[in-house]
Amino acid sequence: MGFFNKIKQGLKKTAQLLNTDVRDLFKSQGRLVDDGFLEELLGVLIKTDMGVQAAGAIVEETGSKYRARVMQMDELLCTVKTKLKSLLVQDEAPIRFAPEGPTVIMVAGVNGAGKTTSIAKLTSLFQSQGKRVVLGAADTFRAAAVEQLTIWANRLGAQIVRGEPNSDPASVAHRAVALAIESKADVCIVDTAGRLQTQQNLMQQLTKIHRVIGKQIPAAPHEVLLVLDATTGQNGISQAKHFTEAVHCTGIVLAKLDGTAKGGVVVAIREQVGLPVKYVGVGERPEDLTLFVPDEFVEALFEDLTTAPAI
Repeated sequence: MGFFNKIKQGLKKTAQLLNTDVRDLFKSQGRLVDDGFLEELLGVLIKTDMGVQAAGAIVEETGSKYRARVMQMDELLCTVKTKLKSLLVQDEAPIRFAPEGPTVIMVAGVNGAGKTTSIAKLTSLFQSQGKRVVLGAADTFRAAAVEQLTIWANRLGAQIVRGEPNSDPASVAHRAVALAIESKADVCIVDTAGRLQTQQNLMQQLTKIHRVIGKQIPAAPHEVLLVLDATTGQNGISQAKHFTEAVHCTGIVLAKLDGTAKGGVVVAIREQVGLPVKYVGVGERPEDLTLFVPDEFVEALFEDLTTAPAI
């Protein structure tokens, strides 16, 4: 299944919400674009959790082009999609693989964001590309996290390095990278703790992990991915900002996109956190992770309306 079909499936709840609300804006063959219409449009867009800033930009664009004119639904869709694509534009940003030796990826995220499952999905993705993966269970303060990652490693056939409960996470990361180098693995993924309430300790811990990995491989870690739970919507944005400052993230993995009707949060994340969205999770299976393609994301968001017969 290609990205478009996967993302369409993942955005089903959000698309259904948009489908109903946009149709309600056009109960007749067109709508006069006045303050009342623009206010209704703003409400529809904000319900997807794209944020006031992005929704406001779309409404402003619509008003500047069509104010005091009768607008058809296809004209609105064209305007909204064009603006959304411009807001989501980002460099093509897959994983930056090391030119030689293992590529080291640190993964961060608050507890419950879907971090461990996302690591399993990344492992499955890399394995499908013929790459050998070593996992480092450096979230040593949560036994459940280590156990869950171990179960996934055994299921996927990946090597895993783990430490004793409450042991030094940096030592686990060091051993995982060392094993990746020794076994000539292609990728080493290091899980990290996600306790925002101890921000200072977390920052020191992550800085130490980063430094230890860098001593083993000078350019590493090559990526620091932040896992965000799409179902938390705007509530996750402030956490994401704090985490990004603490961890110096290079990109976002948006988990559980299929579980929310607020898929517009992708737009808010891009605007407010300022990091590329690299992957999105659209299901529970290991293969339900896909590279984020902004234009196809926008098209999937509105496909039911675009392909529907005229009202």
